[in-house]
Amino acid sequence: MKTSVKATLIAIAVAIVLAIVGIVYAMSQRAAEPTTPEGEKLQTVRTDSHVLDDGGADAVTVVEFLDFECEACGAFYPIVEDLREQYDGQITYVVRYFPLPGHINSTQAALAAEAAAQQDRFEGMYHRLFETQSQWGEQPQETPEVFRALAEDLGLDMAAYDAAVADQATLARVQADKSDGEQLGVRSTPGFFVDGEPVVLETWDDLETAIEKAVSRSTDG
Repeated sequence: MKTSVKATLIAIAVAIVLAIVGIVYAMSQRAAEPTTPEGEKLQTVRTDSHVLDDGGADAVTVVEFLDFECEACGAFYPIVEDLREQYDGQITYVVRYFPLPGHINSTQAALAAEAAAQQDRFEGMYHRLFETQSQWGEQPQETPEVFRALAEDLGLDMAAYDAAVADQATLARVQADKSDGEQLGVRSTPGFFVDGEPVVLETWDDLETAIEKAVSRSTDG
């Protein structure tokens, strides 16, 4: 066999091997698929999850996995607020953390929210983070001082806030939400679930449509 032909065959073989390795690696990096048996609803809420609106035992449960630095989450924020008002008393709205690695401040923002939650001010920080997202998002380095200023603005006990942000248990709480989201198949933010069913977002109205259908089923039932 001529050397040039042999070299070509070797190059093709190497390319095939590299392609297979790449595919295997890509598959290993995907979030785990939901493993809930068919017919059972996914467990999207924990006892320590942050509830913004509690509609009661018969309400439709809406869960959002979010990244406070995510521009898409910021774009959905006013939509979510309108839906919370529109379906007040009919839905229970739950927020869970899902900081993405590509966002420098996402974990810091989540820590700030969780530290505020420890002082019963989660919703206040939730609003402040989205309202100021353009000021601290997409930065080249973490800016914890910005979130500390927001905490001061909310009138939090700053010694307790600082201790909470530095506490590894606070980070573990954030990471627990992220881990749950991955197990549920969340791959990007915002990730919505309505009564345990994931919402596929293709248009801005998809979340409202899913909520409306779930509320109708609940009312009819």
